Amino acid sequence: MSDSTDSTLRSVTKPRQLPRPRKVNKVPFVELYAGRLQGVVSSKSDIRRVYVSYFEAGTGNFYCSTNNNRPCGGLRGSPCKHLQELLKEALLQFGAERIVNYMGLELDPAKVSGHYDLLRAFKGGAHKVEAGMVFSRFLTYLHYVSLPATTAPIPEMTWFVR
Repeated sequence: MSDSTDSTLRSVTKPRQLPRPRKVNKVPFVELYAGRLQGVVSSKSDIRRVYVSYFEAGTGNFYCSTNNNRPCGGLRGSPCKHLQELLKEALLQFGAERIVNYMGLELDPAKVSGHYDLLRAFKGGAHKVEAGMVFSRFLTYLHYVSLPATTAPIPEMTWFVR
């Protein structure tokens, strides 16, 4: 098996060098998971509120709601500002090529100069799904990043070790 074929089979990819630090206070969590670009976006008006936002691969459907499933007020048939912030940070974290390939967008990654180029490629509409799964993954992520650095095994991560 060649090295290039071998690298396509990996589920973990090398992190890319970011052109600037991510704005984790705006978008604390972004991931490509379960056929979606999804994440958590902080509210500008209420520090206790977060929005769970996603774009679906293939269909291009999207949705944004609070963590307790109240729909975003800015979601009026097109992606709201929370979805746009999610897309900006995803572009920074993953790069255009990875997003275009993962989401199945008909777009040349080399011609993506910003999140608006990606936004225009999503052809779906608003489609409600429960926010629980994404929010639960975010809370798990927060748990792991809050653990003190250690070289000792972490029992709940034993599934990761062969």
